[in-house]
Amino acid sequence: MSNTKDLNTSSKDTGTRRLLNVIKNDLSGPVMVFFAGIHGNEKAGLLALEKVWKEIDPEAVKGSIYAIAGNLKALKKDKRYIDYDLNRMWASPRLEKESYKNNIYSEDHEQAALLAILKNILNEHSSPLYFIDLHTTSSNSLPFITINDSLINRRFSQLFPVPVILGIEEYLQGPLLSYINKLGYVSLGFESGQHSSQEAVLNAVYFIKIALHHSKVFSFKDLSKEFELLKKAAEGNKSFYEIIFRYNILKKEKFKMQPGFSSFERLEKGTLIARSGDRNIYLSKTATIFMPLYQKKGEDGYYLIRKIRPVFLRLSAWLRNINADNFLLLLPGIKRAEEDPTSLMVNLKVARFLAQPIFHLLGYRSREMGPYYMKVTSRDRASKTELYRDLGWYKKTLSAKKGF
Repeated sequence: MSNTKDLNTSSKDTGTRRLLNVIKNDLSGPVMVFFAGIHGNEKAGLLALEKVWKEIDPEAVKGSIYAIAGNLKALKKDKRYIDYDLNRMWASPRLEKESYKNNIYSEDHEQAALLAILKNILNEHSSPLYFIDLHTTSSNSLPFITINDSLINRRFSQLFPVPVILGIEEYLQGPLLSYINKLGYVSLGFESGQHSSQEAVLNAVYFIKIALHHSKVFSFKDLSKEFELLKKAAEGNKSFYEIIFRYNILKKEKFKMQPGFSSFERLEKGTLIARSGDRNIYLSKTATIFMPLYQKKGEDGYYLIRKIRPVFLRLSAWLRNINADNFLLLLPGIKRAEEDPTSLMVNLKVARFLAQPIFHLLGYRSREMGPYYMKVTSRDRASKTELYRDLGWYKKTLSAKKGF
């Protein structure tokens, strides 16, 4: 039975409702969940959802669709956040202790409301679920996808003609999608372009429609135009990248990017990239810049990324599929975490002999450091692959001979 609500979000009243729209038909069908406005100055996703909703016939939906607004107070004030970044509050210890109930931050209320909706969705549906978090960037950028590095995420990401960034979970604590991905579901972040650009809205529209179509939640007759327009916006770049460096802005640091940098721009060694107080910051090596900060709030000054060769993507997929990480347990000083079978506890004396790329190949990216041990976590070990392995998109990407 269809359960719909009108979506009347516009540029003037964006952020006034948490549930922008819901369609629930077949509860046994696939479920697509869109988040938008997790950062209050990123409204392109909300406007894109409004545009796409006008093209959806609720009776033709073969599952369920949820459109959810994030930080309502910040959206009303057009600020990234009020007290604390809502997309840095989803670390497991905080949620397990329910410390968001202390109401220290304005965002505690926002998180509690989102968590209640998320729990209701997970309790109501046992079918394949897809979570999409729509964002924009402060700098000019190609549209791109960010994912926690699991094979189900890689394969679904492969359906879109945009670059894909792996490894964000190693550099950020508490993103919403990292929490959801740890639960085992397909979870993608889509950055559609610069905050205020019309292109960011259009790119998000194309992405939303392609995602709905491939998940079989709602089928569009022909998306060849949208696919080509999104491909053009990405300048034909469909490569996989991994993050190799993040500049973390300290609490009272006076950080300022040099003007004019764009994501995916290749910069030479020695380039003056930013200033911290009276200190100039130069690149120590030639690198590709990613998400340079051009806004007042935020802890991420900039990232550096590098392209991943397809042969390594294929190799890592093969190693994960044969559970090659079990061989690590034969080494002294490595054991499964007792409270979390998706993680390994690695003695730091052993870790120094195992290069980071080895853990990446085997699917372990998220790291926590202690005085004697390093904890590394595999998203593949947590993935509910059984929900997706028989679906058309999963088989299509698996048979594409790209191995990821």
